[in-house]
Amino acid sequence: MPMERPTASALAQIAAAYGFDVSPDDLQHYRVAADESMAAWDLVELLYAEHVPAAPDRTWTHPSDDDNPLGAWYVQTEIQECNDGPLAGRRIVIKDNTSVAGVPMMNGSRMLEGFTPREDATVVSRLLRAGAVIVGKSVCEDLCMSAGSHTSKTGPVRNPWDPSRSTGGSSSGSGVLVATGEADMAVSGDQGGSIRIPAACLGVVGHKPTWGLVPYTGAVPVELTLDHLGPTARTVTDAAQMLTVIAGTDGLDPRQPSFLEPTDYAGRLDEGVAGLRVGVVTEGFGHANSEPEVDETVRAAVGFLRSAGTVAEEVSIPWHLHAAALFSVIAFEGALAQLVDGNTFGSGWKGRYDPELMSYYGSRRQRDPAAFSESLHLTMLAGRHARNTAHGRHYAMARNLEPTLSAAYDDALRHYDVLVMPTSPIRATPLPGPGAEIPEILARGTEMLANTAAFNVTGHPACSVPAGMAGGLPVGMMIIGRKFDDAAVLRVAHAFEAEVGGFQRWERTKDHA
Repeated sequence: MPMERPTASALAQIAAAYGFDVSPDDLQHYRVAADESMAAWDLVELLYAEHVPAAPDRTWTHPSDDDNPLGAWYVQTEIQECNDGPLAGRRIVIKDNTSVAGVPMMNGSRMLEGFTPREDATVVSRLLRAGAVIVGKSVCEDLCMSAGSHTSKTGPVRNPWDPSRSTGGSSSGSGVLVATGEADMAVSGDQGGSIRIPAACLGVVGHKPTWGLVPYTGAVPVELTLDHLGPTARTVTDAAQMLTVIAGTDGLDPRQPSFLEPTDYAGRLDEGVAGLRVGVVTEGFGHANSEPEVDETVRAAVGFLRSAGTVAEEVSIPWHLHAAALFSVIAFEGALAQLVDGNTFGSGWKGRYDPELMSYYGSRRQRDPAAFSESLHLTMLAGRHARNTAHGRHYAMARNLEPTLSAAYDDALRHYDVLVMPTSPIRATPLPGPGAEIPEILARGTEMLANTAAFNVTGHPACSVPAGMAGGLPVGMMIIGRKFDDAAVLRVAHAFEAEVGGFQRWERTKDHA
């Protein structure tokens, strides 16, 4: 389709938006020059049409309400490309921010409702080559911008342990489908805690890999420096098996280093933890909103790490308490620039873009910006105010402070093999009811981020494992390691799982039927 040519009046409006005037004569000169420039856009369109792949013909269905009582499924599929491989026959669900070619992808938002990607995400291609069966797409929060489970336009996702409560987000559906056994494993995404918080709320394992270890290619970005994909599973072994398959460079994601040594994460789980040093981070406990039951459950879990043979002791990292501020500035201003103004993929980086998705989303965004969630509206309002007032200065400062924050954890990790703390300071909270007001809606989306967001800023690997139960609800313990030493994190997680005799699983009862 030829690029639409600008009119003089359209250029005048653009000039006014930038705050300068153009005389009528000069406006005509600019119009002619801009018109001639558009020929390049026309040629790029023609060239791209010769290379764009056709989407495969894959079948899918929307589940009935009876088959989706917790609201966790977006669509169901049955896609398998081979019958052998390390994940042969394992049933895997894909978070609905990640492309499965020929299958609808809504990303929890009206902005993408009806969109179907043409290409599989790299992680999906790798899973299929490993013999996995893709059983569907899991509901996620509206553009992945909430740590609650109440913002998806398909409706709230409910916690099987107590359906009146949140699952945590934004990988809400992924966590539920693994917790209930409807999927063996899930691909989840994490920009501030979105793999680990649902894992904590649902009593499953959620591993946020080191930033760049797993290619993000084919997933909808939120903020390039915060984006992660990783596994959700019921056991550490399953999480490690999936990570082994999906990790490694693909040459298409600028988040990744140029080379990563292939690692058999599952094969390294039994190397043992005797003598490993565990730092229990003082500042991860006792937040203003911390529940004593959560802190007590995690401290009791540290006792099992000791009995497994590790040496665990308290360590203070004062900079941990500053991490939330750095995250907030980066998330608000960065997501505004990339997710909102940049129509998800933004610009200025080398890698694989999705031009069809950008166009679809951008046209919807212009037509109906009111359809964004309250979380997105806050990002737009606060982020734009900050940009208009300080011109990106605080984003730059926050990113420049990241090495100092990273160094604080790295200094501790020179003395300890891993660090631990509660995944979230609180257990699953009640879902906002019909007619809930904005303060409650916003609070339910951010109140669990106090510990998790730090490691999206720094990129350290962090795994949430079930620490135990408190008042009938799961509590998560987060294990953090050195960058690209995901193997050590998972090894400690596996040793803990063995020491407690396996993690308690949710079981369907008459009350939950």
